Amino acid sequence: MTTAVQAEPNKPRAKLHDMGAVIKALRRPRVLIMLMLGFSSGIPFMLTANTLGFWLRDAGLKLGAISALSWVGLAYSLKFLWAPVVDRADLPFLGRLGRRRGWIVAAQVLVGAGLLAMALTGPQRNILAFAGLALLVAFASATQDIVLDAWRIEMAETAEELGLLTAAYQLGYRIALLATVSWVLILAQFAGWNLSYGVMAACMLVGVAAILMAQEPARADAVMHAKSDAAPLWTPRGFFDAVAGPFVEFFKTHRLFGLVMLLTITLYHLSDYLRGPIVNPFYHDVGYSKVVVGLMRTSVGLWASVAGVAAGGLCSLRIGFFKTLIIGAVLQPIGIGAFALVALRGAPDLPLFAAVNAMDDFAIGFSGVALVAYMSSLTNLGYVASQYAVMSSALAWTGKTLKGFSGFVIEALQQGRDLMHAYALFYLGVAALGLPAVALCFVLAHVAQTRAAKVAAQA
Repeated sequence: MTTAVQAEPNKPRAKLHDMGAVIKALRRPRVLIMLMLGFSSGIPFMLTANTLGFWLRDAGLKLGAISALSWVGLAYSLKFLWAPVVDRADLPFLGRLGRRRGWIVAAQVLVGAGLLAMALTGPQRNILAFAGLALLVAFASATQDIVLDAWRIEMAETAEELGLLTAAYQLGYRIALLATVSWVLILAQFAGWNLSYGVMAACMLVGVAAILMAQEPARADAVMHAKSDAAPLWTPRGFFDAVAGPFVEFFKTHRLFGLVMLLTITLYHLSDYLRGPIVNPFYHDVGYSKVVVGLMRTSVGLWASVAGVAAGGLCSLRIGFFKTLIIGAVLQPIGIGAFALVALRGAPDLPLFAAVNAMDDFAIGFSGVALVAYMSSLTNLGYVASQYAVMSSALAWTGKTLKGFSGFVIEALQQGRDLMHAYALFYLGVAALGLPAVALCFVLAHVAQTRAAKVAAQA
């Protein structure tokens, strides 16, 4: 397999197998830029998902309507449709920055403008227009993710640097998620939702500044332009290579077992996606104020996420992708199922709330690094953006499609029981849906070990 990450034969490989070495590596400009870009990538995600649900619940919308509006997130699961264009075409004017950098800046500006428009509109005035703006932000955010994922993979010179850049990206992403589910709530409590979304729109400037300081991945850029020169996108050959080439190369490398890989990726975060639309409405219904939720996420949630990302990055480096994948797959259902305890407790219980949030944030941080590092290792140079978009779309498609029914499921479970018991049953149910991913991760690990043994025997 010609992966996007190849070690240079005469270049020493830094051993990043301990926390001190990883922290020292964070001083590298490329890694700091990746941290900032991860922050930019994470800003719009929750603002069109969980946090938006809190705003909509405050505005008086029913759970069914809130979960239905979460379908704007389907843009993330369909990004493979326009990824070939992003992979092969330069943008007018902004293309002077380079193909990757030009697309990233355009997407970031569109995300910021969309969030600002949402802040100025609000759901009370025109819910359809508001939903359309949320869809625009999700589309631009998905486009940003397509290019950022390609840039991260193509800039890595070794597998270890890829792990480091992935950990930095995930850390920045998790900080942004915490900002958009904590700081936004605190600001909304005192200044209103409109101002809080306006502030988040301004935060997109962090990503713009980062990509303007970044470099274009020269090696990958040369490969992509060579492909474009040999067969432009608008020619039949170029169009076929851009659209079908990523699939052909992927299955040429992994054969039919590639279907098992894609199925594992699809189910890996399913539990997390399904509970997404009702997380903040759940906090609202239990009785936690926006300030309490925001402060909890800023303190306990932040450090638990950082610990999870760090642990996931270190495990990827020290014990490999597959063992890290298995650990992450086991941790996720435990963290999500624990929220049933919060529901059964009923009344606000801050120590329990803190413990469950810490467990959940650690698990999601850890598993996020594990999966992203694994998917990044599967890409081929020349098709990075398209192949990663296909895998991340597979990751998002099932969850983002089914999560729109979450509110309706809880309303159905509420028949004959109180709301908190309905929430508890829901959390336990979605946690159980994470078990197939655990089994599939063991299958991946076993097959990888068997193949490695055969290669060693032939050598």
